[in-house]
Amino acid sequence: MMRPARSHPLWLAFVLHRISGLALALFLPLHFWVLAKALTAPAQLDAFLRLTDNPAVKLAEFGLVFLLAVHFFGGLRLLALELLPWPARHKTLAAAAVALAFFVSGTFFLEAI
Repeated sequence: MMRPARSHPLWLAFVLHRISGLALALFLPLHFWVLAKALTAPAQLDAFLRLTDNPAVKLAEFGLVFLLAVHFFGGLRLLALELLPWPARHKTLAAAAVALAFFVSGTFFLEAI
C-alpha cells in the first residue's frame, strides 16, 4: 500500500526548502536596500545599524542564518538525489542536514550575542 506523499519524512525537507527559499527571496530586496544606504544615505544606514543591537533583531538574524543553512543543505540534498546513487537512509540524511543547519545558525547566533 502506498503512503500519501505528505506522510513521507522527506516531505518536511521539501517544505522547508521551499519556505526557506521564499523567505530568502523576500529578504534580499530589503538587504540590498540597506546596502544601498551605505552609498546614498550613510546617516540612515548608521541609524538602521543601531537597530541591529536589539535582541529581537539578533533572534531574527538567527532565523535568517537558519533559513540560509536549511536552504543550502536542502539544495545539496537535492543535488545528491539527482547526481549520486542514493541509499535507503533518506530520513537520516535529511535529519542530519537540518541538524547541521541548526548548528551553523546556532553558532552564528552565539557569536552575535
